[in-house]
Amino acid sequence: MKVLPNAVTQLLAAALVVLGAAIFTAAFPRGDSQVRFGGRQQFLTQAKAQQSSDSKTKRNARPDDSTQSAGPVNESKPIAEPALYSYEFTQPEFYNRHIVIEHDADGRGHIRFERLHEDTPITEPVELSAAALSRTLALWQELRFLDSQENYQSERQFPHLGTMRLRMEQGGRKRTAEFNWTHNRGVSALVDEYRRLADQAMFVFDISIARQNQPLNGPKLLEGLESLLKRGGLSDPQQVIPLLKDISTDERLPLIARNHAIRLLKKIEK
Repeated sequence: MKVLPNAVTQLLAAALVVLGAAIFTAAFPRGDSQVRFGGRQQFLTQAKAQQSSDSKTKRNARPDDSTQSAGPVNESKPIAEPALYSYEFTQPEFYNRHIVIEHDADGRGHIRFERLHEDTPITEPVELSAAALSRTLALWQELRFLDSQENYQSERQFPHLGTMRLRMEQGGRKRTAEFNWTHNRGVSALVDEYRRLADQAMFVFDISIARQNQPLNGPKLLEGLESLLKRGGLSDPQQVIPLLKDISTDERLPLIARNHAIRLLKKIEK
């Protein structure tokens, strides 16, 4: 029987396919094939499991956000005990024979003064300006008053000039220093601050009495204020500006006093 060329070609192709399948089957038995491809699947599964475990480990290793503070921890600082400051001057023969100024760390307090031939002391509120308070507290701090045992009295005595006392209290601690003359520059500067404060406070009191009951004393009081201003004898001239403005328009006072107040205003404000 004669076979056509196309049929021969098809038979050869079929034979090659059967032969390849036989070789493939011999090389990779059915059981091995399952193990091979199943092992790859198992490897991928294990890899994913390991990756998930590592991820959880990393997340657990991070610090808990709830325990972290938003910023640096501020250590609480001890609150300083409130301090009280006092200045006292005594000279029985002076017109202002006894002066006491007491104030807190904010500069608020009172002044009490007694005058010659007067038995009743006068007490008025007092408040240091920000500038005066800054100078005054800096001097107290420079002296380290509560920690010091220094004797401020100089070797020479000048009792006719009056006796001064500085006193400070804080947190149960207190100290008073008494002297009538000192070579300590810090103490001398501190006393000057309180003298200026006392003179300014007493002028405010005196002019208020004059405006109410003794208007003719106005010109003399304003002359005294000008003298204080020229020698730097006021605690803070800015504090008397509102008062001088009132005086300049107060018709109870003589015209000379009102005009004087205007001149003093111009000197302070320029």
